[in-house]
Amino acid sequence: MTTQRDSIDIQLAETGNTTAPGSAERVAAASAGNTAAGSDRKNLFDLDRVQLEDFFEEVLGEKRYRAHQVMKWIHHRYVTDFNDMTDLGKALRGKLEQHAQVRAPMVIFDKPSTDGTHKWLLGMDPKNAIEAVFIPDKGRGTLCVSSQVGCALNCQFCSTATQGFNRNLSTAEIIGQVWVAARHLGNVPHIQRKLTNVVMMGMGEPLANFDNVVRAMSIMRDDLGYGLANKRVTLSTAGMVPMIDKLGEVSDVSLAVSLHAPNDELRTELVPLNKKYPIAELMAACERYVRRKPRSSITFEYTLMKGVNDQPTHARQLARLMRQFDNAVQMKDAAKVNLIPFNPFPGTRFERSEESDIRAFQKLLLDSHVLTMVRRTRGDDIDAACGQLKGQVMDRTRRQAEFRKHLAQQEAGDAAA
Repeated sequence: MTTQRDSIDIQLAETGNTTAPGSAERVAAASAGNTAAGSDRKNLFDLDRVQLEDFFEEVLGEKRYRAHQVMKWIHHRYVTDFNDMTDLGKALRGKLEQHAQVRAPMVIFDKPSTDGTHKWLLGMDPKNAIEAVFIPDKGRGTLCVSSQVGCALNCQFCSTATQGFNRNLSTAEIIGQVWVAARHLGNVPHIQRKLTNVVMMGMGEPLANFDNVVRAMSIMRDDLGYGLANKRVTLSTAGMVPMIDKLGEVSDVSLAVSLHAPNDELRTELVPLNKKYPIAELMAACERYVRRKPRSSITFEYTLMKGVNDQPTHARQLARLMRQFDNAVQMKDAAKVNLIPFNPFPGTRFERSEESDIRAFQKLLLDSHVLTMVRRTRGDDIDAACGQLKGQVMDRTRRQAEFRKHLAQQEAGDAAA
């Protein structure tokens, strides 16, 4: 079981690879300075290609193509100092210094796993920090990116949910995670691709921060940004039905749906959003998404918890749901199931399913002709596995206080026993 960490102080003490001051107070001060520096200047991480072209034309009085040069400097060469952008004239560099800045999130610490996974704790402002995780695999490298500080959805099996919620991340704070990881990896878009995939599966519900997330994903896919193919950028949602429809209208990324239960009664218990958007409405929205994007498929994520949703009955119900989806869109393997072994965290009432039960669950789905994979747990030694991401969240809800009270009661009970 992983260790509970209530502050950046504890997190810094746990890692030997620290890249920031050694106390929460100094971290906050540094983050405040980072935020305040040039706060009246536009952070260019916030702008996609069209917006940056507009900025050059309307604010700087320059040709639109100059924006393309700057995008390459920022996202291909990881240069943030305008004076180092050597193909820009001195006068233009002066205008940029006056009106703009390139400010990435502050790296509080970065921590490698024994399996090659890498996690960053990134300061967003004086009181909040989020986590991003890079997962290398054979022939690919996937970055898991956060969209919010904390999460408001309160899914019962997710460590992130115990922190409560503070705010949405800006486009700059989202794309800044990609920039930090890509620079660390030595990624060169179109030439040396170490970062091949991005998944919006970190802290938060991406569709609850729609505009900023869509703009960030546009930069990820832009040839002047990170040059990722549409199918290599994936947005994961707990099921915000109206926003799934809106996403289908404005973007062309891969969609993953956090299902976790095959019937409404159980899903409402695990994913409270199901009460507002039950499974039938969610599946109908997924059908509409696939019809807008021919030959595309949707991944349904299913976290397996011992004795909760891992029984043969659940597998048969899930198989029926997936077959109905394939039939509705008239495409084989339109629905793919990603089985995720539950990753424990302090205070949770859930346990990971036995390996034999996981494989039996998968076999029932495969025997029903449902394309099914089991996600290999990565980065759990640094709390970077699915459902384990925790940053520092100044909670605006009462959830974190309630969770800490529950945890204290649980620890007191264990001690008494």
